[in-house]
Amino acid sequence: MLTISNLTYKIGGRTILDDCNANIMDGWKTGVIGLNGAGKSTLFKLISGELQADGGEVTRPADQRFGMVRQDIPETDTPLIDIVLAADEVMADLWRRTETETDPNKIAEIYEKLSDIDAYSAPAKAAKLLTGLGFKEEELQQPFSSFSGGWRMRVALAAALFVEPEILLLDEPTNHLDLEAIMWLETYLAAYPHTLLIISHDREVLNRCIDHVVHVDNQKLTMYTGNYDTFEKERAEALGLQQKMFEKQQAEREHMQKFVDRFKAKASKAKQAQSRMKALEKMDLVDAVISSRAVHFTFPNPEKIPSPMIAISKADIGYAPGAPVLRQVHENIDHDDRIAILGANGNGKSTMMKLIADKLGVMAGEVNRSKKLRIGYFSQHQTEELDVNATPYEEMMKMVRESGGDAKEHKVRAKLGAFGFSRDLLDNKISTLSGGEKARLLFAFMSFDAPHLLLLDEPTNHLDIDAREALVQALNNYEGAIIIVSHDPNMIERVADRLWLVKDGSCDHFEGNLDDYREFTIQARREDRKKDKKKAKEKARANEAPQKIKNVSPIDQKQVIKVEKKIERLGQEKSDLEAQMSDPAFYQKDQDFIAGVQKKYDALIKDLEHHEALWLDAQEA
Repeated sequence: MLTISNLTYKIGGRTILDDCNANIMDGWKTGVIGLNGAGKSTLFKLISGELQADGGEVTRPADQRFGMVRQDIPETDTPLIDIVLAADEVMADLWRRTETETDPNKIAEIYEKLSDIDAYSAPAKAAKLLTGLGFKEEELQQPFSSFSGGWRMRVALAAALFVEPEILLLDEPTNHLDLEAIMWLETYLAAYPHTLLIISHDREVLNRCIDHVVHVDNQKLTMYTGNYDTFEKERAEALGLQQKMFEKQQAEREHMQKFVDRFKAKASKAKQAQSRMKALEKMDLVDAVISSRAVHFTFPNPEKIPSPMIAISKADIGYAPGAPVLRQVHENIDHDDRIAILGANGNGKSTMMKLIADKLGVMAGEVNRSKKLRIGYFSQHQTEELDVNATPYEEMMKMVRESGGDAKEHKVRAKLGAFGFSRDLLDNKISTLSGGEKARLLFAFMSFDAPHLLLLDEPTNHLDIDAREALVQALNNYEGAIIIVSHDPNMIERVADRLWLVKDGSCDHFEGNLDDYREFTIQARREDRKKDKKKAKEKARANEAPQKIKNVSPIDQKQVIKVEKKIERLGQEKSDLEAQMSDPAFYQKDQDFIAGVQKKYDALIKDLEHHEALWLDAQEA
């Protein structure tokens, strides 16, 4: 059990957590939720020991392993799968000791421990995690340094999952994942066999994976039982009761105050008035409910223009020089379309968005656009182009002036206000804004001229749950066309009514909903794994140049039976050698003898794999 007792933490003079208490029982899957800046990540750092509390403590059983996703994997040419395998420090140490230990009894103990922790199946487990998170089989042996930041975070996540600690903390694990990898992770975490604490702004992940909620709010921790939807319902009911109690109490205070004001000067009523005054002073006041969902978005509605606004005809799309990323794309975009583009990372979703945004031309075919068409384009990389020393107001004014728009101060401030920028906030430097506030600033920029088409490339990455809800509502109130690339299934389900699938160099309509796409993805991954395994076997056979069994006929059945008997005999020899090597007395024999047996065992394994491959070929034939 993880116990949080009277936990207090302050930064400077500001209290982040104040006298917090919570018990997380073994096996619970707990979502840690709250607004950006509420203290969720701070809580994780206090649990992990990265930060020291100003008061109280966090305790957990000494025999339980603790794990988090590492943010500091160094630049290295180590293959991905070896980084994941090395995350289990106990297993890695045992393997190192097999290479240096000379005491026969200790060597036997080491191999016994390796067997007990199922070390021999570890590479397969590590590969399953990496491929589940989106890596291809052939990439598992590639150096870590050859991958970009988002893919490196996937390796770090795989490493944390590989260890399977008794207490696992995950802080926004889906931030660097595409929708397909998130679907896999949801299934994995739902079946995680130990205690899990997860910070996430993805309500679908929370609904599928957790059974408890810790709400970080107003410097306190409140525990709820159930998933995120259950939490929202219970909290709404609690807030409703609190508001009713506040209103009742205020009416009572007003009545008592009127009595005091009226009779405190009259001698006959002085005692009663004094009593009422003391009661007012002692009253345990209930706070009014202040809506935490203070952020609202409003996208201005455009005038109608004829459809199609964009017509793409037999287009090859890509980056010259080089082969097209997408071929023969043939799509129309109408004034009222709501489209989500699906597909794994690297398949061409962003390429398709750049074409629609007119930031990328076609290599072949053509694109026709309405001359009146205005497009608002949101992309996370745009935050890097902001002048961090300017204020949101200054940046917005500069953009409006450069585009020839109406640069009156009150209109610019009103446009920013439509995206939750108060007077104080819009006059602060951009460098002081949170990730979510910068995202809202980009929404204001992209929509200032009432575009006919909104292009949203991963718009929710830095938004908390409430801001995501505000964005969904704003999009559903918007009367123009929308095209989304997002890993947030809740947003896709509630905003999009058409799905495009970018896969294998093409962009096609996907018939069905996200549940259908989930099943499609699972099946596609199974097929891809089969293909990868088949390719790996073919490569291994080519290297070994084995004698294949071809076109099995009734006459060749004798050869199949012969192979089966060989496999049976080799399997028995393998068992005998393993029994011999697990005996401590084996390691007291001559070193040349030991080396000879181990060499024989390695050769036997290869021989067994070779004959199993032959048998599989025969069965396929």
